[in-house]
Amino acid sequence: MSKVKKIVSVLLALCLVFFCIVEIPIIKNAGGDEGFEAKYIIVLGAAVHGDTPSLSLMERMESARDYLYAHPDAVAILSGGQGADENVSEAEAMFVWLCSQGIDSTRLIMETASASTKENLANSFELIQSRGDDPDGVTAIVTSEYHIYRAKLIGRELGVELGAVPAHTSYLSVRVNYFIREAFGVTYQWVFG
Repeated sequence: MSKVKKIVSVLLALCLVFFCIVEIPIIKNAGGDEGFEAKYIIVLGAAVHGDTPSLSLMERMESARDYLYAHPDAVAILSGGQGADENVSEAEAMFVWLCSQGIDSTRLIMETASASTKENLANSFELIQSRGDDPDGVTAIVTSEYHIYRAKLIGRELGVELGAVPAHTSYLSVRVNYFIREAFGVTYQWVFG
């Protein structure tokens, strides 16, 4: 084997090992925090196509709805701004859908200014603080299972320990793709977060 092939083989092996190391906490956190009693849940936005929520957003809304049904005192912060190709903000799309599912609108707070997970969390924490509460230890995020670990990392960076309610990605091929992609997001967060 030539020297170049050996170097390439070693680099590929190192990349594979690093990928596995990154995936461990992503997979470990994917189940959420069963039994966590949240006073607030922050539902992280996902794409809206025109007025129609994307599949990822639907999955997050369904998990939020189920949590709100099971925890009648919890309040949801619906977090997501409006992209260039969206007719409504992600927060507004969630608000309309959750109300249509029988969730009392007084339990829903819209946060419409954010365009990233860090902004979602920072703006939502400010809303909780404006209500006289400290978000630390009483707040859970509702997001896709592959995204939980990175969202918790960002929460810690902002000084808040979060619980998590997972939204399960319906299609296996999509789930696998997102778990792989998330490794790059987590790596970025570790290096630059």
